[in-house]
Amino acid sequence: MASGGAPLPGATHWATKVELTISCENLMDMDVFSKSDPLCALYINTSGSHWYEFGRTEMILNCLNPKFAKKFVVDYFFETVQKMKFCVYDIDNDTYDLGDDDFLGELECTLGQIVSNRQMTRPLLLKDKRPAGHGTITICAEEITDTRVAIFEVSGRRLDKKFLWWSDPFLELYKQTETGWQLAHRTEVVNNNVNPVWRPFRVSLRSLCGGEVERPIKVDCYDNHVSGAHDLIGSFKATLAEMQMGTHVSPAEFECIIPKKLKKKNYKNSGVICIKNCQVVKEYTFLDYIMGGCQINFTIAIDFTGSNGDPSSPQSLHYINPEGYNEYLSAIWAVGNVVQDYNSTKMFPVFGFGAQLPSTLQVSHEFPINFNPANPFCAGIEGVVQAYRQCLPRLKLWGPTNFSPIINHVVCFARQALHQNTASQYFVLLIITDGVITDMDQTRTAIVEASRLPMSIIIVGVGGADFSEMEFLDSDDKLLSSPRGDVASRDIVQFVPFRDFQGNSVALAQSVLAELPDQVASFFNSYKLKPPNILTESYPS
Repeated sequence: MASGGAPLPGATHWATKVELTISCENLMDMDVFSKSDPLCALYINTSGSHWYEFGRTEMILNCLNPKFAKKFVVDYFFETVQKMKFCVYDIDNDTYDLGDDDFLGELECTLGQIVSNRQMTRPLLLKDKRPAGHGTITICAEEITDTRVAIFEVSGRRLDKKFLWWSDPFLELYKQTETGWQLAHRTEVVNNNVNPVWRPFRVSLRSLCGGEVERPIKVDCYDNHVSGAHDLIGSFKATLAEMQMGTHVSPAEFECIIPKKLKKKNYKNSGVICIKNCQVVKEYTFLDYIMGGCQINFTIAIDFTGSNGDPSSPQSLHYINPEGYNEYLSAIWAVGNVVQDYNSTKMFPVFGFGAQLPSTLQVSHEFPINFNPANPFCAGIEGVVQAYRQCLPRLKLWGPTNFSPIINHVVCFARQALHQNTASQYFVLLIITDGVITDMDQTRTAIVEASRLPMSIIIVGVGGADFSEMEFLDSDDKLLSSPRGDVASRDIVQFVPFRDFQGNSVALAQSVLAELPDQVASFFNSYKLKPPNILTESYPS
């Protein structure tokens, strides 16, 4: 779920949280031998013609009428006109850049329009404002007031075989609304298994049943087909209260039924869905943790490899122009000015990598830019900028571009924090780089380990290089895996190319920090760690 985002300058930090659910119908079919593979990206306007990408839904294969499971959580300010643009694309490749994918249409509107309608259906338009075929987009808005979630452990037993001797089952859970059934969650596909065990998942009670434990929930079990024409294995309806009856020893069991088969004499069911655990817990928000004493520890890593060019040359990415800026400094100012408000000490460790050090002439991939290993901290963002300017003439830019040493450095501190078993510290690593990673395998391994710790990684790409490998690390659609096959427990990397923001530091900060509040809150909630200064409240079981 995409959520959070830095507040606009001058706006109050107190806002209503609104969850947006997206679906489309009758999309244009841009593929020759199959159907379009749609994805919806949400852009938010900051000023004038400046838009930044807030988030993306998942991509759905071969589907012209997609119901997206991934939702957007945004701050709603009644007193502000908040312009939004929903853009739908047919994904044709593995690159993160949407510019090389087929455009299926867009809707530009305000958040106020969405909230006042609650459910709004509008035609999709092409860039020249002509209709995008018969395509429409529907946006449902719901205020977030209930922070409870249901945590599920679900398996299947003796599901119908849809292809010879196996099926590839997945589940969809639907909320009952006034206008029909609304998708709340879609599980992963378990391949070649009629007795599947799905990964544990969590769904907000707001999305699942509007917070009413006696409201019916519809569960559909499908056999996955790459063509998008999924076969229904069976369905059932149950309330959350009924699902909560299940335990590992005695699961709550629900028969998957295809109604038209009930007329057959010997038909009993198409398999059984077993709910081994359905636990309702309260989730704390990002603000709960920040106001409860959690500190955001901000570390900066700067790329000093030779591909940046000689800093004395105006063509170099490290060249400081007459106004005193370059892309590295702009990224530091943009992100640092927001994050520093969430750390009481305002002291930030800053490291460089990929340069020869003046004292040893050895290439280092983890050196403090103030050349003081015992105290690598800089006082505020102003101190970071000063240390950067002072160290630059003393370095010889070299290579290669290795990320893993600095990631592992922050991992050590995040691991120590987790061992304290409190939600008192969260670590954010900002890496600013100009190019291709040399130690990709080691970097993947380090990120997978970091995903299990209170840590997030922001990568800002400067210059005009090919950043496809960075986009691979920002695993929005599929969790990153290490070369050994270990899968990350969550997506903790956010990558943006600096060139996309044309000097708009507000838009840059909002884009790279959009996912951070949800990453902080979801991590601590998953470990059942409450805000450190909430002493009188026990975590719900």
